[in-house]
Amino acid sequence: MRQHNKAIILRRPDAVLFDTDNTLYDYSYANKTGEQAVRKKARNLLGIEEEKFWKLYLQAREEIKLQLGATASSHSRLLYYQRVIELLGLRAHLLIALDLEQTFWRTFLANAPLFSDVKSTLNLLRSYKVPIAIVTDLTAHIQLRKLTYFGLEDIFDAVVTSEEVGIDKPDIRNFQLVMKKLKVCTTKNIWMIGDNPYTDIYGAKEFGAVTFQKLHKGVTLGKEKELPDYSFRNFSEVYKLILNVFKE
Repeated sequence: MRQHNKAIILRRPDAVLFDTDNTLYDYSYANKTGEQAVRKKARNLLGIEEEKFWKLYLQAREEIKLQLGATASSHSRLLYYQRVIELLGLRAHLLIALDLEQTFWRTFLANAPLFSDVKSTLNLLRSYKVPIAIVTDLTAHIQLRKLTYFGLEDIFDAVVTSEEVGIDKPDIRNFQLVMKKLKVCTTKNIWMIGDNPYTDIYGAKEFGAVTFQKLHKGVTLGKEKELPDYSFRNFSEVYKLILNVFKE
């Protein structure tokens, strides 16, 4: 565990908030395997070469994100695949779009194991009766599906997705809503654990939380306003930190 803000003195947290994607598990690998499965399925269903499908997919994703902005639906694989079919000049093939989406998420989840010591860290916080919650972007359906797949359906006290809020993090309303759900009034001693320097770290710092950035391959330490108070590579470090904080 590396401390970047020497002014921080850790105390027993009033609540600990967690991001989901790329924080609790390796998003990059799961996403890569899901995309590979979809390209193969599209070749079989649409007769389109994988390279061409990928180029159209990137175009579709860009168009959807531009159209919808920082909203949960802007991350929708279903909308991306639907747009790819449209870009191919085809009529609406609803079953194919749905099939591609299911192929992606089925493969994604099968290749998204939790990082080591995530469950033990969460259980440790629960043993100390610290409220814990998820604050995550994307739609509620898939994020709840992920947490259920991970076997975490009963461990969190609250879950907030950006679909509920109407806008992605770092918008402060995501953090305000989770605090409302937790019925915790103060924001002075809240911990936020995430990977993204902008959405998780900057957003939580603006909210007043103590921030912890999960670092691993493909994740860069935030700088300046996105610099976390602490950074770590393994959840075993968080586990040990919690033990030390509660001993004092």
